[in-house]
Amino acid sequence: KPGWHSAVAAEVRAIREGVALIDQTSFSKFELSGPGAQAALNRIAAADISGAPGRAIYTQLLNGKGGIEADLTILHRGEEDFLIVTGSGFGVRDGNWIARQLPDGLRLRDVTNAFAVLNICGPKAREVLARVSDADLTNAAFPFLSAREIVVGHAPALAVRVGYVGELGWELYIPVDYAAHVYEALKDAGAADGIRDAGYRAIESCRLEKGYLYWSADISPETTPQEAGLGFAVAMGKGDFTGRAALAAADRPRRRLVTLTVEGFAPFLSGETVLHGGKPVASLTSAGYGHHLGKTIGFAYLPAELAGEQGFT
Repeated sequence: KPGWHSAVAAEVRAIREGVALIDQTSFSKFELSGPGAQAALNRIAAADISGAPGRAIYTQLLNGKGGIEADLTILHRGEEDFLIVTGSGFGVRDGNWIARQLPDGLRLRDVTNAFAVLNICGPKAREVLARVSDADLTNAAFPFLSAREIVVGHAPALAVRVGYVGELGWELYIPVDYAAHVYEALKDAGAADGIRDAGYRAIESCRLEKGYLYWSADISPETTPQEAGLGFAVAMGKGDFTGRAALAAADRPRRRLVTLTVEGFAPFLSGETVLHGGKPVASLTSAGYGHHLGKTIGFAYLPAELAGEQGFT
């Protein structure tokens, strides 16, 4: 086992059983606002962007073949006002992909350095956040995929009920000048509950357990939402969008992304060959140890006729 194994296990335990803080400031962030912003995004994104403000919309951006060029979240902050959030390493690529498709008069602004992002997550996240905010954080008032402006301590924050670990939590988008204050306020508020800092190896373990995908490994321009099990995020009935025609014309997928598990720890990282009946049928796109489940987890694209089978090695 790697030297960090026990440290990551403790972080995952805090996420799954208590409360944790994850610094995700490195997310790439873009603002798009002004007349026509909503309509433009609705043509670029596969999900339906046409609803009212106050939402987080998980979506893919597709190419003309229906392949996944980006996997990101769009925060609908106000009328014709959006914050687009993507992975730390994908800002240049995704920003250029969006900017090239915008009509005249709309400009995408890179605001990555303007906002810190702190993710408070875990079963106790709500009660800890409530100690430093007067906002109504109940599930009825603040359901999953909601986005609201709140105050945390003395700082303004865009609170988004979303996350990448599969637990109750909020991503807090904070002006950078307030980042240290919010971090310290949350650490103090959660001290009695054993609040713990968690890092990206803990995120990786949790997202594998939840089945969340990573662009460039599990999904790419050569994979479609249907192959990856992301059809739920595609709004085929909303009208035209980039990639819609290709998806509508496509036959049933010939391969499907599946989750494979091995009891206990195995040193898999990704790229390992998957065998069925002694013959190679796929390679792992992602792999790692699920500390909460006690299993090694891997994702792989299997031929559709094998997707429901057992006995892979």
